[in-house]
Amino acid sequence: MKLIKIALFLIFLALATLAGFGYWLNATLKTPREHQRTGEFITIERGSTPAQIIAKLNGEGIVGEQMPLLLYLRLFGDASKLQAGEYTFPSPITPIDALKLLEKGSVKTTRLVIPEGFTRFDIAKRIEQQFPQEPPMTEDQILLLMADTSLIKDLAPEARNLEGYIYPATYELPPDATPADILRKGVEQFKKVWKPEWNERARQLGRTPHEIVTIASLIETESPVESERPVVASVIYNRLAKNIPLGIDQTAVYIAKMEKRWDGTIHKSDLESTSPYNTRKYGGIPPGPISSVSESAIQAALNPVQTDYIFYVLNVAKNDGSHHFYASAAEFERGKAEYQKWLAEQRRLKREGSAQ
Repeated sequence: MKLIKIALFLIFLALATLAGFGYWLNATLKTPREHQRTGEFITIERGSTPAQIIAKLNGEGIVGEQMPLLLYLRLFGDASKLQAGEYTFPSPITPIDALKLLEKGSVKTTRLVIPEGFTRFDIAKRIEQQFPQEPPMTEDQILLLMADTSLIKDLAPEARNLEGYIYPATYELPPDATPADILRKGVEQFKKVWKPEWNERARQLGRTPHEIVTIASLIETESPVESERPVVASVIYNRLAKNIPLGIDQTAVYIAKMEKRWDGTIHKSDLESTSPYNTRKYGGIPPGPISSVSESAIQAALNPVQTDYIFYVLNVAKNDGSHHFYASAAEFERGKAEYQKWLAEQRRLKREGSAQ
């Protein structure tokens, strides 16, 4: 009888251990893991062993512990189904889903990069170049698609087009993706980034979400330095409060692009334009965004720091896109004189380089 009890105990212990192992393995394989390689291709070389493949995924941060995947393949899976190729893994992703992608095989995609600060004109041109259609679709026809604001009516009913709402990111798309598909993807990504609580924050600032996106686009084009963007935002809000025209030259660039005459240089005629986007001539903010906007630019527009600055000038000493900020006109004029001296020197060097 004693031996029977011992045998039953051992059987129970074995079953409990097996059940615990099964629970651990299942939980490990089905727990989503976030990684930093979204949108990037990861190459699985031809001839790689299952252990090498899993080690590669671990090294890239796609999966965590390697042992659970190796055990799964040995006990339940079929390692022969894993295929070489170039893969992109969404984040988060479970280890088991990562294996399923490798079993399915890689699907060739076309990469579309929309940088921060790109205008709808830049985006339309890039889509036309990278995603040729049959019959052909021109840049102007793609811009007409952007005039359909039905995708953002819930967020920005006053928007005139999709400018500012096509999120800057790297997209992996089927080679036969249509411009309409691409624009929808860009807007969907913007809506994923835009947080519901930002609507309330905009209201607290006395602004609509569309106005916040517009201000964010000004910040986006003025400073690439994320840490100083809230300071740039403070200058914008301070000037608006004092009814001082914003005087942002990137709006002149945008006007020139709208009128199809941008040649890479801001001319005096651009600064004298009667377009409502001209922030040198008219007070307030432009009728809409002037570029795509990143999350950091939106955050800056929603959370400006408190300053008394109303001017800024490029910091030519650092040469990193950052600025000097000023509260008085006298300080600003001194900084501006230094900047203009630097600018004249850059133009001289450019002329000499062109003459050689």
